Amino acid sequence: MKKINNITRRFSVLMGFTVLFVALSFVLRMVLFLWEVEEINSSILAIIKTLAIGFFYDLGTVSFFLILYTIYLILIPEKLIGSMLDKVFTYIGLLTNLLVIYFSFFAELTFWEEFHNRFNFIAVDYLIYTYEVIDNINESYPLPLLMGGILVLVGITIFTFSKMNLFRSAFNNTTSIVHRGMVGFAVLAIALIFAVFVSNQDAEWSTNRYNNEISKAGIYSFFAAFRNNEMDYNTFYALEPLESANEIVRKKLSNSKVEFLGNEGVFRKVANASNNEIRPNVILICVESLSASFMESFGNKDGLTPYLDSLAENSIFFTNLFATGTRTVRGMEAISLSIPPTPGRSIVKRPKNAGLFTINEVFHDKGYDGYFYYGGDGYFDNMNAFFSGNGFKIIDRGRGYIPEYEIKTSRELIADEEIHFENAWGISDEDLFEQVIKHADSRNAGDRPFFDFVMTTSNHRPYTFPEGKIDLIQGSRSAAVKYTDFAIHDLIRKASQKLWFKNTVFIVMADHCASSAGKWELDIKNYRIPALVYNLPGYEAMEIDKLCSQIDIFPTLFSMMGWEYNSNFFGQNVLDISSEEERAFVGNYRKLGLLKKDKLMVLDDQMNSNFYHWDANTFELEPLDMDYDYLNETIAYYQLASYLYKHDGLKVNHNER
Repeated sequence: MKKINNITRRFSVLMGFTVLFVALSFVLRMVLFLWEVEEINSSILAIIKTLAIGFFYDLGTVSFFLILYTIYLILIPEKLIGSMLDKVFTYIGLLTNLLVIYFSFFAELTFWEEFHNRFNFIAVDYLIYTYEVIDNINESYPLPLLMGGILVLVGITIFTFSKMNLFRSAFNNTTSIVHRGMVGFAVLAIALIFAVFVSNQDAEWSTNRYNNEISKAGIYSFFAAFRNNEMDYNTFYALEPLESANEIVRKKLSNSKVEFLGNEGVFRKVANASNNEIRPNVILICVESLSASFMESFGNKDGLTPYLDSLAENSIFFTNLFATGTRTVRGMEAISLSIPPTPGRSIVKRPKNAGLFTINEVFHDKGYDGYFYYGGDGYFDNMNAFFSGNGFKIIDRGRGYIPEYEIKTSRELIADEEIHFENAWGISDEDLFEQVIKHADSRNAGDRPFFDFVMTTSNHRPYTFPEGKIDLIQGSRSAAVKYTDFAIHDLIRKASQKLWFKNTVFIVMADHCASSAGKWELDIKNYRIPALVYNLPGYEAMEIDKLCSQIDIFPTLFSMMGWEYNSNFFGQNVLDISSEEERAFVGNYRKLGLLKKDKLMVLDDQMNSNFYHWDANTFELEPLDMDYDYLNETIAYYQLASYLYKHDGLKVNHNER
């Protein structure tokens, strides 16, 4: 018994850290429970299961923290136990781990506030783009107070460990390497089991997404996302023969105006819808996080979008439109490539994303010049590489290092003297729109029309913007939405005074919703976005209530402008789609959904599929018995899209034109 006590005392600091980590994880889990008390499954059995699974993942997570120190405890020679080396290594290791866990627990709360998720691939991306993220945190939260609080907690913890004699026990008990190995082996075995046999998805036991997320451990989820940021469709998802997938999708895209060019994929010639082809300038305002629920047109009573609501009455207004994903780059992918979301990272951030058949290719064939405007630094999320690699000229802020070749060729920087306000994410929407107007003025004398892809940033935390513009105090999402509405009004007002205005079409569309999380694996209400087309010659204002997706907006516009063009798009002219064929694609980096009428099919990365009835009013989901024709169609869309990307089927030069 004495020998056992000596062994365990040598591991006293390790065990103290373990108890602390598990206790803090339990507290955090209960905080999240209370945070989402109205959404979670709060039955006694569900709570017990959530906490039990959470404890299991906490043990696995803390075992990774302990690997290095455990190996050290096993291998240090007995004569060095309690030496200065022993003490320095122990104190530095403990200090480092305490800083990490306290910071991560605070970070989890802020991440949950924004995304209602444990750490995921977004957190991984944020680790890369430190300038924007650190500035955003500093502008959104009292960072010095937060860091000071963490240091105080670390100090209190070390003091408590000392008062409990954990350090004395660790440094005053000499045991042989064999005996230390007996305890250390248990720790290393747990870490090995989790590394090899346990996945983060194993925590997803409930139909309630909140219970699943709370069951997870945030740090473990972070590293799981880091490992699985790119996901091969064929490895993780349900499959069918490629020939069958190809046939199903081509059949869905077929109509009297389509002629397929080749036997594989979706490349085709789309016939002219009319003899009156027009080529106006096109300005797309892609609005950050503009949920449909912000507009009065969709039932909001807070008066956040007075101008957009009035503009919708004079536009071609898409009232039943759904975003394909939950991030800006996913919206960009859908709009520019007109493709269903592929699993893992957006194509905007993946390799082989240059020379693709984008909407800019169609514009270019019609004699347009394409431009991408961004109020921040376009290196973020690989946007500049994607857009410049697909024929756009870049206009962005460029606060970091700019390669000389970019300045001379495809990139123009927004000068300091042209900026009246900026925050961590970029310049204000007003300043960005001034750039759009300035360049439109300079191009008006030329013969070539232009297409502008304009990405806003003001409706993003820290939600700050120029003072005195609206009647709400900055710093909240509602205020940022209303400011963006004001800025769009200002853009249209100023543009209407220009000679080029009457030959310019304005499209306003969201990249994704403000909130993506909900209790369902895909919460449909958090994918509904607005889109409107204003000032399109030859068309009166109208509402289009057909169920559709971001990928359909530009194919619809091309048809309305009377264009005959080659297409490598999965999107279609929604005006040609029958009510039976209306559909929308929704997904996140792991779940892929096909929405039709009142049904939703969801594919997940465990090769499973779930089929639901969804209520268009409440957006509630109710499980249904499987419809295998619907399942095969869903698989076909996503499998073929992933296959074409992987095998260069989305490239411009892949197709003979």
